[in-house]
Amino acid sequence: MKRDFLALAQVSSDDISSLLQRAKFMEDAISGANKTLDILKGKSMVTLFYENSTRTRCSFELAGKYLGAQTVGITTSGSSVKKGESLIDTAVTLDKMQADVIVIRHSVAGAPALIAKHVRASVINGGDGLHAHPTQALLDMYTMQKTFGSLKGLEVAIIGDVKHSRVAQSNIVGLSKMGAKVKVFAPNTLMPRGIETQPCVVCKNAKEAFEGSDVIMGLRIQLERQQKGLFPSVEEYSRFYGVSMERMALCNKGAIVMHPGPANRGIEIDCDVLDSEFCLKDDQVTSGVATRMALLEWCSVDERV
Repeated sequence: MKRDFLALAQVSSDDISSLLQRAKFMEDAISGANKTLDILKGKSMVTLFYENSTRTRCSFELAGKYLGAQTVGITTSGSSVKKGESLIDTAVTLDKMQADVIVIRHSVAGAPALIAKHVRASVINGGDGLHAHPTQALLDMYTMQKTFGSLKGLEVAIIGDVKHSRVAQSNIVGLSKMGAKVKVFAPNTLMPRGIETQPCVVCKNAKEAFEGSDVIMGLRIQLERQQKGLFPSVEEYSRFYGVSMERMALCNKGAIVMHPGPANRGIEIDCDVLDSEFCLKDDQVTSGVATRMALLEWCSVDERV
């Protein structure tokens, strides 16, 4: 039976633990001079991206190549989508080419789940609308586990545009499932409706968000939101919600800063914080390749090597 990876709500805590453990093996393997493994030799992977991406797409394609798979990258600008081909028709076409894994990013929530019903290949969600970005949350959890040894009991504050962040949605689900306490902090206009029903604590001010936290996760402020009047100005946003050295002093000793990238310097995170040794944004990039290697193996191989 094929394995899809569509949302962390559908993945057990045991499977998440196994993926995080396997990611450590993968990271060790690609840290050496010879980065090529034969785990997925003879397999094929297609990345199908309807939205722009640098980190997610490149890390998946490198992950596939490091594992020995044949990889093909497709963007809508260079495909039959421009000729009017439907999402399902495109996915079925790739499936009939005997692709083993399809990684899809789409602006519409539910697109990965839709094509998963129509193809033999395993489908991995590379981000869909405002719904989920489960592989980003997986690499975030792996980065935290490497740093602290365990996710259980960690206090993680997610700060920024929670409403429009699929990264936030997936991290809330994944971290809470693994025993971490999740806090969220944002202007009311950037907080999703019904957030109180999710497994997280809604903070009323910066002191609540930063105090006692082990991890501060900044989210990218999409500057087009400012044009829609969702916050008065980027200067005011930075003043009340930005991650600064002064606010980091409220966190637990050894606290780290994370960001899914790309970051708006001086807006959601001050430059001195972004360039500090406790900001692990670059470690997250490495973690992304390792966790996606573990995930491709999980979707493609029945017996672990």
